[in-house]
Amino acid sequence: MEHQLIYIGLAALFGLFMAWGIGANDVANAMATSVGSKALTIKQAILVAAVFEFLGAVLAGGAVTSTIRKGIVDADMLAGTPELLVYGMLAALLAAGTWLLIASKNGWPVSTTHSIVGAIVGFAAVGIGVDAVNWGKVGTIVMSWVVSPVTAGFIAYLIYRSVQRLILSQEDPLGKAKRYVPVYIFLAAFTITLVTILKGLKHVGLEMNIRDSYLLAIGVAIGIALLGAFFINKIEPDPKAEKSQHFYTVERVFGVLMVVTACSMAFAHGSNDVANAIGPLAAVIGIATTGEIAAKSGLPIWVLMLGGGGIVVGLATFGRHVIATVGKKITQLTPSRGFAAELAAATTIVIASGTGIPISTTHTLVGAVLGVGMARGIEAIDLRVVARIFVSWVVTIPAGAFLAIVFFFIFRTVLP
Repeated sequence: MEHQLIYIGLAALFGLFMAWGIGANDVANAMATSVGSKALTIKQAILVAAVFEFLGAVLAGGAVTSTIRKGIVDADMLAGTPELLVYGMLAALLAAGTWLLIASKNGWPVSTTHSIVGAIVGFAAVGIGVDAVNWGKVGTIVMSWVVSPVTAGFIAYLIYRSVQRLILSQEDPLGKAKRYVPVYIFLAAFTITLVTILKGLKHVGLEMNIRDSYLLAIGVAIGIALLGAFFINKIEPDPKAEKSQHFYTVERVFGVLMVVTACSMAFAHGSNDVANAIGPLAAVIGIATTGEIAAKSGLPIWVLMLGGGGIVVGLATFGRHVIATVGKKITQLTPSRGFAAELAAATTIVIASGTGIPISTTHTLVGAVLGVGMARGIEAIDLRVVARIFVSWVVTIPAGAFLAIVFFFIFRTVLP
């Protein structure tokens, strides 16, 4: 296809912009519970995200990509005019990135998945025809947006209730925390390690059978749990601080656990949401290099690295606005509450990533934070903040679609 360098260059630029938006908005969600509960400072959160988001994107970022790329638009209708799909994907990336910039500036935790899906549906319906959109697939994705916050909220509710019952309501909460928190660390580490092995190692060319995968995951998780237990046992009670805050030392124990769940949340997010930036980019590269629309195009490693790098820069430069909303304004978070929310969200994302459903990290995490709030009673939640978040969720799809339609017509006129 002639002019392929122009197309690939623009796709890389817009893909980087979209990845930046994911970092500014979505990763800020993933880190918000750690920062809001004061388990990590904002600088530490950016460091954790930088390492684990990048690893998640590069090692395990492949499975969701195909769903976003070829599931929503009927590519057969474009077989004769592949350049239309190129214009559309460029428009979708620029539209979603622009909306994420607006939302992040206002501190609205919106969904990057919504943004890109809305944008792709918008350009396809107007640029190609309403029949080109696979509405059944869109319906499945919409369903997952309801299912993911409800599932995460339910799991977070159960996890936090278990913390209340096993630790916080006991006569010796610190002793119980030292006993049970390593078990929670094991669960968090096992979930993430297993998904890395099952999904990530394929990209690096390593294959393992299921039994060995489980054994390795258990081994790694035990190692991380023992390391956590070592640090936890060094924590001494602080009677002075306990007077003003009853569970001060117990929450410090959970602070160790929050570091583990923050790492796992960042990894899960990188593996799931990098697809939103690199899916359309991979489609453009595939068409520009071969001149035709392939059902599947291989992902060059530089594309995954571009996505991972953009995400990290977005969080570092613009993430603080959304962190303030999710970490501090919905409900008051402590390390034990933040942990329950993060582990529930990471588990939900990992399950979705394994089944190839493009869920929204934002919805999952906000659902999980609400679940923790519900475990303490409805009055623990600031319903006005929640209402504003819901409105921004509803607006995201039409906003993405509208912007994509405008950009699509501009590209179709301007590009060769």
